[in-house]
Amino acid sequence: MSPSDFFQTISLRDVIDVLAVALIVYNLLLLIRGTRAVQVLVGILMLVGVAFLARTFELETLEAVLNAFFIILPFAVIILFQNEIRRALTAFGKNPLNRLAAERQSGVREIVHAATSLAAKKIGALIVIERQQGLREYIENGIVLDAELSFDLLLTIFNPATPLHDGAVIIQGRRIAAASCFLPLSSNPGLSIRSGTRHRAALGITEETDAIAVVVSEERGVISLAIGGQLNERLDGDDLHRLLERHLGGDSDAPTATPSPARA
Repeated sequence: MSPSDFFQTISLRDVIDVLAVALIVYNLLLLIRGTRAVQVLVGILMLVGVAFLARTFELETLEAVLNAFFIILPFAVIILFQNEIRRALTAFGKNPLNRLAAERQSGVREIVHAATSLAAKKIGALIVIERQQGLREYIENGIVLDAELSFDLLLTIFNPATPLHDGAVIIQGRRIAAASCFLPLSSNPGLSIRSGTRHRAALGITEETDAIAVVVSEERGVISLAIGGQLNERLDGDDLHRLLERHLGGDSDAPTATPSPARA
């Protein structure tokens, strides 16, 4: 069959069919991104590969054991991932176009405003911004909020009088996913001894993922930005705005003042 004949056999129904399947698979991958379900999926795929080899080389005992396992596998998946399945059904009820539009808005202005205000008051803060790699395993060890990102809410969370101030805030798109999250600490020997737990946590999360972390020092009132395991310190509002816009994309009316040099 020639390429022209092949394309002539494709109907609009076939295109819609493929797009619908692609949309479902895409949303399922988004659902499990950054969770332990990814490792489970890899394990299942490996078992499928082993079953294929067992059939190819006629390993009857191994094939029989795996066939018995695959019979109960759907029930095991439903039991193990009942929460994820519930979230998936909820997510499918939302408009994906609205979600994608919201994710493009980074909330740079609110983050910068909050960081500079907290630094002026010498209130410690750690704000982690998710990018391509999911941070769900860290979100789930904190207090899930799923609230609209705003300057006022960030200040309230990091107020020392509130129970959520200890730990990190994780931001997904334009929403605060969780607060009081605990992050992996960096073991980088080159980190200054003046840097506390917040800075080590900021470096740790950016070493293990592609996230960006904004840190406000409680002792010095200094703003820092961690990305790719590197720490840019002593940033003012313009510095922070410029760096966040470079890596995230933000508001069009960004400050145009020349920033002071950041120290890596």
